[in-house]
Amino acid sequence: MVIGLCLLAPFVAMLWVSSYARIEPTLIGIPFFYWYQLLWVLISTALTMTAYQLWKRDQRARHGGER
Repeated sequence: MVIGLCLLAPFVAMLWVSSYARIEPTLIGIPFFYWYQLLWVLISTALTMTAYQLWKRDQRARHGGER
């Protein structure tokens, strides 16, 4: 369940365009539209890594730690 949420969150965030389709607030002169998407690149990486680690832990638990 948590793994699925980690993988689903970036898709929902990027598909909900009306939440970030604006210019303000700017960050060091970069419009919100751009820095929000770039921030999600980092967030997506962290969430994917978390999902992978959770999946590996689950696989080890299922196989009794033999891997």
